[in-house]
Amino acid sequence: MPSLELFLAFLTTTAVFAYIPGPAMLYAAAQTLARGRWSGLMATLGIHVGGYAHVLAAAAGLSVLFHAVPILYTAVKLAGAAYLIWLGITLFRAKVAGNAELPEIAQKSGRRAFFESVTVEVLNPKTAIFFLAFLPQFVDASAAFPIWLQFVILGTIVNLMFSSADVLCVFLAGAVIGKLRHSGRAQRLMQRAGGALLVGLGTHLALQRS
Repeated sequence: MPSLELFLAFLTTTAVFAYIPGPAMLYAAAQTLARGRWSGLMATLGIHVGGYAHVLAAAAGLSVLFHAVPILYTAVKLAGAAYLIWLGITLFRAKVAGNAELPEIAQKSGRRAFFESVTVEVLNPKTAIFFLAFLPQFVDASAAFPIWLQFVILGTIVNLMFSSADVLCVFLAGAVIGKLRHSGRAQRLMQRAGGALLVGLGTHLALQRS
């Protein structure tokens, strides 16, 4: 592992990046607004699980492919953006369930949010590029642990810290919808707001140049 000084610098920098509002936090909030707190938490879990694909890819050196083959980066980015936009449109057009249906709907929505979120994260090449650019700054070639294992350990810490910020965002969004859950009109508004937010995130991802 890196020296204590380097490791503390890593933790501090990771915390700063994690708690600056970003696309993952907005995505988790959008799922919460559209489907409720449980779905927001399952979406956060899905993002977390999907993040390990990028951690392992960075440890194996596979993320370098996005630098070496720009067209691959663009293709994956556009696929992820299209999927986000499709999810947003689906949420925007979906009907709000009645109170009698809520337990079953919430369970199904949670599972769906999880698998959707894993897909969204895996199809986000910017996460792969982030790990590839960020983790090497804190890897110690002279440490007892091999470099690939340092990548896995540091990447896991990054993933956990980012997910903690996403969970906080879910609870904040959940507090908002908790006050509005008895209003059918407010539920429709929150669901459409969540859908619109996902469409906006997908559009932003598609239009980004890097």
